[in-house]
Amino acid sequence: MRAYLLDFQETDKTTIAMTGGKGANLGELCHIAGIQVPPGFCLTTEAFKAVTTNNASLQALLDQLALLKADDRKNISDISAQVRAIIESTSIPGDIAMAVTDRLRPFGENTAFAVRSSATAEDLPTASFAGQQDTFLNIMGTASILKHISRCWASLYTDRAVTYRLQHGFDHHKVSLAVVVQQMVFPEVAGIMFTADPVTSNRKVLSIDASFGLGEALVSGLVNADNYKVRGQEIIDRKIATKKLAVWPTENGGTTEAPIAAAQQNMPALTDQQVLALNRLGRNIEAHFGTPQDIEWCLSGDTFYIVQSRPVTTLYPVPQVPDQENHVFVSVGHNQMMTDAIKPLGLSFFLMMTRAQMYQAGGRLFVDITRMMATRAGQQAIMDSLGKSDPLIKDALTTIIGREGFLQLLPEDKTERAIPTFEGEPPLENDPSIPAELIRNSQAFIAQLQQDIQTKSGLASLDFIAEHIQQSKSTMTDPRSLRVIMAGFDAAAWLNENVEKWLGEKGVADTLSQSVPDNITSEMGLALLDVADAIRPYPEVIAWLQQTTDDHFLEELPRLEGGQEARDAIEDYLRKYGMRCVGEIDITKTRWREKPLSLVPLILSNIRNFEPGAGKRKFEQGKQEALQKEQEILQRLQALPDGAQKAAETKEKISLMRNFLGYREYPKYAIVNRFFIYKQALLREAEQLVQEQVVREKEDIWYLTFEELREVVRTRQLDTSLIDQRKETYRQYEKLTPPRVMTSDGEIITGSYKREHLPAAAIAGLPVSAGIIEGRARVILSIADATLEEGDILVTAFTDPSWTPLFVSIKGLVTEVGGLMTHGAVIAREYGLPAVVGVERATQLIKDGQRIRVNGTDGYVEIL
Repeated sequence: MRAYLLDFQETDKTTIAMTGGKGANLGELCHIAGIQVPPGFCLTTEAFKAVTTNNASLQALLDQLALLKADDRKNISDISAQVRAIIESTSIPGDIAMAVTDRLRPFGENTAFAVRSSATAEDLPTASFAGQQDTFLNIMGTASILKHISRCWASLYTDRAVTYRLQHGFDHHKVSLAVVVQQMVFPEVAGIMFTADPVTSNRKVLSIDASFGLGEALVSGLVNADNYKVRGQEIIDRKIATKKLAVWPTENGGTTEAPIAAAQQNMPALTDQQVLALNRLGRNIEAHFGTPQDIEWCLSGDTFYIVQSRPVTTLYPVPQVPDQENHVFVSVGHNQMMTDAIKPLGLSFFLMMTRAQMYQAGGRLFVDITRMMATRAGQQAIMDSLGKSDPLIKDALTTIIGREGFLQLLPEDKTERAIPTFEGEPPLENDPSIPAELIRNSQAFIAQLQQDIQTKSGLASLDFIAEHIQQSKSTMTDPRSLRVIMAGFDAAAWLNENVEKWLGEKGVADTLSQSVPDNITSEMGLALLDVADAIRPYPEVIAWLQQTTDDHFLEELPRLEGGQEARDAIEDYLRKYGMRCVGEIDITKTRWREKPLSLVPLILSNIRNFEPGAGKRKFEQGKQEALQKEQEILQRLQALPDGAQKAAETKEKISLMRNFLGYREYPKYAIVNRFFIYKQALLREAEQLVQEQVVREKEDIWYLTFEELREVVRTRQLDTSLIDQRKETYRQYEKLTPPRVMTSDGEIITGSYKREHLPAAAIAGLPVSAGIIEGRARVILSIADATLEEGDILVTAFTDPSWTPLFVSIKGLVTEVGGLMTHGAVIAREYGLPAVVGVERATQLIKDGQRIRVNGTDGYVEIL
């Protein structure tokens, strides 16, 4: 019988496969000193399998469910209903029914129980199925309890539970259900306690919801609840709700809703002493489980009973720092325009490449800016750098600075600078040969790397890479490089500020910076138009490209008329740009050179949407618009008081901006070049490891840090279970949304745009490329799904350089992530596209195909 029934005292985290998440956690709670858990037992998954495994009709229906998509509501509903009917009509085997009867006998027939489902995929640290299956309260009598056990089993196949599993990739055949049978407590007050604030994610703030009657009403959202916030042993906030309704048990079983007496509706459900007592219980439970908990509790008399505890799965992980001090972290991904999760090898490579104090959390990187903000001067420097780029970050940091005592201020002479300054250095000459020289030096450095790494293999190859990265930090950081970038940026800012002050025109630098020289990223988008020109004369090649799915299509092209010319054009493009891809700051991402097929839809789109010579025309058109704007501005300035001086200063700033601004994109291009060379060397080692059966496939090395990979190459040994674990962790991280700013308490600080006089219903963002445009919104979440027509407005989460080829087809841009100097903004200005970035939830608020207006001058979007 033990296989079918376990008392709570016999369950713990090791029995989760038999008792499900709820049953296992109840057993863990029973083992915590001072925690009161109502008695009960678990009917294990073995009992569920005894009823379902050998039922051929049931198994056939599960096979049908597995083939459905999550949005196929009708078929999900029809098949699920058939599954539930089979389970509920199947008699519980006699030995299982007898085991339940024996366990219930000591309680008596009039004792009330809660009968709750406990799925094997429920209440796990990485996925919460809470609420997906059914719970039945105040059930009395053995026959009724057995009936409700069957109903619990059947609830594994409610429409919502089936849909949830389809969405998250869980196998219907592998998910089993245990059932918790627990003696009812009839409380005066019940509720939920989160040991981390569910709104802000602050791990040091505990949140309690409380209302009168059974907690089921609160869990299901039927009633309002009081809310108490506790930090340490202090209640820092309380909101007392008007509680008009409660759910109570009925005399003959079941529950009923009843109004609360008017005199009691606005009374606190808990005293301060009770709130603090609950806080202590919550912190003890959290300490036992080792992670923030979502706890269901009830108060009967003077005793708090805990009826469930599960991990809070929605919290973003906190960067782990080596001390207990307060820290402030800023997302790297929001600056790099890649907020997706990064695999372990990608993270370790990025950390090796930087001098900044960075931490990883949730598969993303965060910069610790605490030291930079430790003085008033440092805070101002951070606000001037990060704040200008992203107002949402600036507003969040303003909130932190305003918190008394959170940041420990140092003497001003201890300032750690946010960005380098060039005080005391001679001014940078306005000389276009400087960026050209920097580019030549970079190309020579990369060519030498390509040559040197070919002679290395095995451990020597990895040691060479590590040494080369360290060498690159000094060799590649010519002090003039950052000065050129800052000079171009500062000149653009000067132009925007002064021309608006003198002439009342906003964002003038956006037009003046079109088609600047040396912008490797914007040139990449135009170069793909040239590839389209090379292929356009050959209909047979175009027809073949429209239908091919062969990753090795380049090898097949020469057999077609014009195929060799097409192949040569694509190969030339790949030689210069093939190291790029979506999410290119992650070295593990597949590059265009590795999968040229990913470029084919973009090439075909260019052939369809443009006439021959479009690349050169676009560049020349932007150059002429910039020149005309310069002449217009200078003429208007001449007419002002001191006009000659204003015009002369402005002309010099325009020249400085156009000479230097394009170089801004080159350092990242150089880094991505090096990444690709390193990656090719690593893949050669991975191939050898596969041949020696150390790893199962080459891509397994992406789930190791660089040092772990080095050790595997050295020892030729690897525990493959580590790879499996890392893959699962990465899948969980992919589902998370990283914050822009967070603290070491885990609190996510959100900023907002402080702006007045926006049109009604306008969606605010950051203006990064001036102009106003209307058109069809194309909401695109993946570049692989991009189908654009000329004149569309691209709406997406973020763009990086790999998206540049799309920019030639659009006439406006809206992104959820970005700042003044991030990729989308830079290329939008260069191409003359009105753009608004940092638009929170843009891909949800704007629907694909809607007509919208983008105001890139004032920074907002209107849905027309």
